[in-house]
Amino acid sequence: MKYILKIGLLFLILALNACSKDKKEISLIKEIDQESEMILAYKEGLNELEKGDAFFAAKKFLESELLFPQSEWAPKSLLMAAYSYYSQDYYTEAIFNLERFIKTYNDNERLDYAHYLLGMCYYEKIEGEKKDLQALLIAKKYFDHVIVNYPKTELALDAKLKNGLINDVLASKEMYIGRYYIQKKKWIPAINRFKNVINDYDTTIYAEEALHRLVEIHYRIGLEDEAKKYAILLGYNYLSGEWYKKSYKLYNKNYESKIVKKEKAGMLKKFKKLFQ
Repeated sequence: MKYILKIGLLFLILALNACSKDKKEISLIKEIDQESEMILAYKEGLNELEKGDAFFAAKKFLESELLFPQSEWAPKSLLMAAYSYYSQDYYTEAIFNLERFIKTYNDNERLDYAHYLLGMCYYEKIEGEKKDLQALLIAKKYFDHVIVNYPKTELALDAKLKNGLINDVLASKEMYIGRYYIQKKKWIPAINRFKNVINDYDTTIYAEEALHRLVEIHYRIGLEDEAKKYAILLGYNYLSGEWYKKSYKLYNKNYESKIVKKEKAGMLKKFKKLFQ
């Protein structure tokens, strides 16, 4: 009886092993088929992108990702889908997929590109100094992330250039509002706007004018010590600039005549050298 039980148990084990082996082979075949389909969908996406049909290309890339989400091709497919949307100005769709990429594949080697492309999506929504510039502030945040976390990459270099342009736009808005407050004789709000330029955007082309405006306003409202402080700062940084000349004229009404005499004297010295 025991011998029969042993024989039966042996056949059962062999049968289970055979079933298990068959399942593994089926599973492996299915996995290979999935990967082949995924690669095919990815290649179709590339072909469509080269043809210029970015929207359909994005759909094929997303299909590729869904076919085999555990594959190393999945994050590539999702990133290519986001780029496809971006290339045709479908910024909302691009942003959605880039944010999903960062969340889903948070250890991927191309996170730098995902953050950079997110920045570009917001960056290209610039609409002018009179419009809402919230998108630029978001773009700057993503560019800052690339600069800080991937400083030695080409993306970081380009992000710095983009941030410079963003700062110019943001500073121009501050200047626009500050000038408006001057027209309305709202001195304190105007001062605050020009201080924002000096504190936050001091590397932009607007810093020189902002300093002059601070000299001008403080002088006008009788705060001459404050005006002199900003005049000294303006002279230190932009001694030969037009805005420094305008600030200097506030304190010296004969400034222009002195400049003319100085220039003539300089010309005389040049001519004298010709006859020596």
